[in-house]
Amino acid sequence: MSIRLKRAYEVPQDDDGFRILVDRLWPRGVARDSARIDLWLKEIAPGDELRKWFAHEPAKWTEFRDRYFHELDDNPDAVGQLVKHVRRGSVTLIYGAKDREHNNAVALKEYLEKYF
Repeated sequence: MSIRLKRAYEVPQDDDGFRILVDRLWPRGVARDSARIDLWLKEIAPGDELRKWFAHEPAKWTEFRDRYFHELDDNPDAVGQLVKHVRRGSVTLIYGAKDREHNNAVALKEYLEKYF
């Protein structure tokens, strides 16, 4: 059981395991057939209002995480679906953001780790 993170623009690898896109919007310029996405779980992504407020500004990171965790707490169906896949084996959370340290996939991985 492992949770990895990868940008949608990186080449898929065999050891990625089950690849889950965790963004509400499809990454710009990424062809669906070459992305090798096993599941697009839009429902797990931050809501539009939170996503627009955050705007990937590192200064807002801590508050973004707190707000996003609250959204996840209120979304047990999507969280449960994701947890189910993680329990089955290796999962790679796919995201489109340029910032590798301050994005919803990083926060989501941290949130999920409390289950394991």
